[in-house]
Amino acid sequence: MGRITATGLSWSVKGHRLLDGIDLAARDGTVVGLLGPNGSGKSTLLRLLAGLRDPDTGTVRYDDTSLRDLGRRVLARRLAVVEQDVSAHTHVSVRQVVELGRTPFRGRFDALTEHDRRIVDAALERVDVADKQHRSWHTLSGGEKQRTQLARALAQEPREILLDEPTNHLDIRHQLELLDLLRTLDVTCVVALHDLNLAVRYCDHIVVLDHGQVVASGTPETVLTSDLIESVYGVTVLIDREPVTGVLRVTYLAATAWETTARTAMQLDPR
Repeated sequence: MGRITATGLSWSVKGHRLLDGIDLAARDGTVVGLLGPNGSGKSTLLRLLAGLRDPDTGTVRYDDTSLRDLGRRVLARRLAVVEQDVSAHTHVSVRQVVELGRTPFRGRFDALTEHDRRIVDAALERVDVADKQHRSWHTLSGGEKQRTQLARALAQEPREILLDEPTNHLDIRHQLELLDLLRTLDVTCVVALHDLNLAVRYCDHIVVLDHGQVVASGTPETVLTSDLIESVYGVTVLIDREPVTGVLRVTYLAATAWETTARTAMQLDPR
C-alpha cells in the first residue's frame, strides 16, 4: 500500500485560480472521498495528484518521495488512474483495453507473459466483464466501459488508485459492487463522488471542495452536517441514521435557491 500527501496545491488557467491551497492526506489502505458540486475542482485535483498537470504551487508526495522525483515508469507501476472520459479506445477489444494495464511491466516490444495473462484474467473476472472480453470497446454501454477501465487499473496491481466519479453510468448493483471492491483491494484510493450516501458508506475520510478550496475535511460523520451541505450544495437536507444498518443517511428536502426564488415571487405576487 502507499500514502498520498498533497500540500498547498494551487492551479490556475489564464490567471483564474481553480484550486487554491489544497491540503490532502490519504493514508495507507484508506478510501478518501472528494466531494463537492460540479466545478468545485475535484477532477482538476485528481489530475494534479496523478501528475497529469503541474501545480502552480505546492507539492504531491507518494510515501516520502516527491511526485516530481518519481519517473513516469516508476509511477505507472504503483498508481492507476480511472478517469471519466474513456472514449479513446475505439478499435480494440475489452481484453486489449485491460491488457494496457500491464504496459508498465513490459518492454516496448515484449509480448504478454503467462503471468500477465493470469493477472488480466483475474481483473476481468473481478469487475464482471470476463464474458465481454472479446467484444469491441465501442459496443459497450457506459457502465461496461467504466468497469473495463477499472479492470485495466486493477491489472496494474497498483498501490494507489485515483478515480473520477467511477459510479457514473453504473446501475445500483454495479455501483455497490465497485465500491465494495475498492474496500477489499488493500490499496489507497482517492475517489471523486457525487452521491453523499455512498461517500458515508464507503469512505474512511472525505474532503469537501467548494470553488477550488477545501471547506471541510474529516470522517464522513463529522463533516457531513446539514449546515455544510446547505452551504456547499445549496440544498436543505435531513440527516439521520438508516434504520437497518445504522449508517448515517442524507435525505434531500429542497433546493435552497429554489426556495428563495419562490419565496420572493410570493412576496411580489401573493395571490
